[in-house]
Amino acid sequence: MRRQYDVLRAILNAAVAAEFIARSPCRGIRLPAVSQTTRHVVSAEELHALADAMGTYGPMAYLGAVLGLRWGECAGLRVGRLDFLRSTLNVAEQLTRGVGGAMVMGPPKSQAGRRTLAVPAALMALLADHLAVRDLTGADADELVFTAPQGGQMDYSHFRRRVWSPAAAAAGLEGLAFHDLRRANATGMVLDGIDLKTAQTRLGHSDPRLTLAVYAQATSAADAAAAERLGTRFMDFPRPARGLGPS
Repeated sequence: MRRQYDVLRAILNAAVAAEFIARSPCRGIRLPAVSQTTRHVVSAEELHALADAMGTYGPMAYLGAVLGLRWGECAGLRVGRLDFLRSTLNVAEQLTRGVGGAMVMGPPKSQAGRRTLAVPAALMALLADHLAVRDLTGADADELVFTAPQGGQMDYSHFRRRVWSPAAAAAGLEGLAFHDLRRANATGMVLDGIDLKTAQTRLGHSDPRLTLAVYAQATSAADAAAAERLGTRFMDFPRPARGLGPS
C-alpha cells in the first residue's frame, strides 16, 4: 500500500508541476503503520541442501547468499562478467519482466547496482565447474552463465515453479523466496561486523538505510552475543561477598 501511494503521489506532484491540477490530493494522508516482517535466515547447512536440490542451477543459490545478487542479476550474468584471475564478478545488467510480462535484459535497478564484487575462491571454483559442464570458456564472453533448459534467457515464473519451489520444499525451506538469500547475505554481513558502507556497496543499495532497515534482521544468536558483550561491559567488576554489607 505504501509503495502504491508513493507512486500515486509522485504522479500527482508531476501533474501539479505541469499545471494540470492546482494541488495534489495526497496531502495529510495517514497511512497504516508498517509492520516488520520477519523472514527466515538460511543457515549454511540449509543453503547447501537447497543448492543440491536445485541441480545445475545450484550455483545461483550461492550467488544469492554469498554475494547478495538478486535473481535477475543471476539470470542476466554473462561469462565475460566473471574474472577468474582477479576473483571478481561484475554486475552490469539484469533480467527483468518487461511489457506484456516478457523477460528483457536491462541495466541494474540503480547506478549503485552497477558494481564489481570480490568473490571467495570456493565460489569461483564452483562457477568454473559450472562453466566447464556447459563447455563454456572465456571466449564465450556474451553467453549467459545460466539459461533455460532449452537454452536462452530464463523466465522467472518458470524458474520458480520448476526449480525453486520444488528445491526449497526438498530442503525443508518451503515458502522461502529467492530474495530471502539476499536478506541472509545482508544479515550475515551485519553479524560478522562488516562496515555499513561495504555492505551497502556489495548489495548495490543507493541508500544505506535500506541496507539496515529492510534486509538486516536480528537473530537470536546476535541477541545473545549482544547480551554477553553488554554484561561484560557493565557488570564485569568484583562484587562483595553476600552478607558482608556495611556494619
